[in-house]
Amino acid sequence: MLDPVSTAVLTMELQRGVCGDLAALPDLRDAVAAIDLPMRAGRICAAARAAGATVVHCIAAFRPDRRGSVSNARILVAAAERNGDRLDRGQPGTELIPELSAEPGDLVVARSHGLTPFVSTELDQVLRNCGIRTVVAVGNSINIGILGLVLVAVDLGYHVVVPRDAVVGIPVDYGNSVLDNTISLLATITTTDELIATWR
Repeated sequence: MLDPVSTAVLTMELQRGVCGDLAALPDLRDAVAAIDLPMRAGRICAAARAAGATVVHCIAAFRPDRRGSVSNARILVAAAERNGDRLDRGQPGTELIPELSAEPGDLVVARSHGLTPFVSTELDQVLRNCGIRTVVAVGNSINIGILGLVLVAVDLGYHVVVPRDAVVGIPVDYGNSVLDNTISLLATITTTDELIATWR
């Protein structure tokens, strides 16, 4: 399942304006820091590159006028109010957190609509063009983004792997419950160390 040739690591919104130094949501930023998610995500990306797997960074980046985007859910309304222009295209908030040590060979897929990285983006086609059959979900948050990524990936026919110590929800205990009671029914649950050991 984790053959590097057909595996991609998908980082979910590991951006400065979401969980980094420019984050508008301190609870999420603090949860990410509390489990040392940036370091773990960086280790996973480095191991993936070394093994020959694909690394794809899924980010949120909007037009400054928000044309083509819609705030049709409470979380989107709240995010728009709190984020201001942090996640506008070209703003520092759209930059990846430094711990990922992004390299030129990494792919970046931006979305300007919705809550998950597959819907209305080129992600699925890019993965298929690269021969990807398994995706490894890393990042935040389990509440919506990671859960949505897993659900859609499974619907599209991908195998999904989730390192439980490289994803987080708010509160952390709730995220763990979703992992154990929902995501575990859809994906293979592992850890950062187990995943890296497999590629080694």
